[in-house]
Amino acid sequence: MQSRTISKLPLTRSPLGDEVKVPPSYWEDLSRRNLEELCRKALVKLHVPEGLLVRFLGRNIMVDFQEKCLKRAGHGKWERIEYPLMEILFLIYLLNIGPDPLENEIISAKELKSSHFFQGPHALEIEPLIERFGYEPDAFARAAESLGGERENLGDLGYRVPVFPKVPVYYALWQGDEEFEPRFSIFFDRSIEKHLSADAIWGLAKLASDALLKAPDLPF
Repeated sequence: MQSRTISKLPLTRSPLGDEVKVPPSYWEDLSRRNLEELCRKALVKLHVPEGLLVRFLGRNIMVDFQEKCLKRAGHGKWERIEYPLMEILFLIYLLNIGPDPLENEIISAKELKSSHFFQGPHALEIEPLIERFGYEPDAFARAAESLGGERENLGDLGYRVPVFPKVPVYYALWQGDEEFEPRFSIFFDRSIEKHLSADAIWGLAKLASDALLKAPDLPF
């Protein structure tokens, strides 16, 4: 991912006002990979003849090498998805995924080696989650489960949301009451830094959080 970060869906511009574009070199690099080896590392499947089938937020997404785009199943055919951040993250995941499995150790952004990145304009956005779900835990549960989320022992209500097969994002809600304001936290598996850079982790969390907020009416 380029050094400029990417903002909210639908994504066309970065916070600096620059138009977001997927570098063609990402697709070119991916086309040169050994696909059988890639499937083993990334836990994805071949989808002959177009490319790969990736499980993403509870959905099957096709990575089409021929048309250089992502597609979703809809109306009896594969339909093109036009979301630059999602496309970039797919390509980064497939290009950078290593053989390392999940470590099953849940950590916050402050515990990442690149924790200094997640400050200021790059702080993980929690406020929209609090505003939407802070006093509505049932709505949070429905949204998380619509994305393939599974319950976790985190906060008052926690979920593991499977963004990519080897890169989940964890969410914890502490419910609000008459004495305390609600709180939300975002966590990752310790292994995430073996696969993704700091800006890609930021983008991944941004995309997953936006999906939670929009679920079940998603653009992919």
